[in-house]
Amino acid sequence: MTTGSPNLSVRPTVAFDLDALALLHAEAFAQAWDQPWNRESIATLLAMPEAFGLVGFVDDAPAGLVIAREAAGEAEILTLGVVPGARRRGLARLLLDETASRAAAEGAERLFLEVADDNMAAQALYAHAGFVRVGRRPDYYARGAGVRVAALILSLPLAALPFASI
Repeated sequence: MTTGSPNLSVRPTVAFDLDALALLHAEAFAQAWDQPWNRESIATLLAMPEAFGLVGFVDDAPAGLVIAREAAGEAEILTLGVVPGARRRGLARLLLDETASRAAAEGAERLFLEVADDNMAAQALYAHAGFVRVGRRPDYYARGAGVRVAALILSLPLAALPFASI
């Protein structure tokens, strides 16, 4: 388990986390247009070769998750979310850093993710962590009432980061 501050910690997911991960995902992605992942979809993702998950805690209570995968020198974050009551405390950054560290340790040279064009808080987090925009998918995310927003494709080079040699 990694500790980012006295009240934040992260550990790898285990099989008995599936129900908690589904609840965390539903709470983190609770907008009317969101499509939270259920236990079965999370289990399917984590069963993929080279996939891994991390669960984050605030004061020992589960409050965030990340699911990612690494293959052929690249890693991709499939989802990263923190429940509303635990946001802006550094947990998302700790989950992001731990994911990058693990991906680098597995041999990934770059970490990719997608973020909605209207998710300014997440974009700020990723920019502060060193991610840069490398692409855009128009009309990727549905927002209800026929509204769609683009997905920005972001990338982080892992080789230059301090944890890349772990």
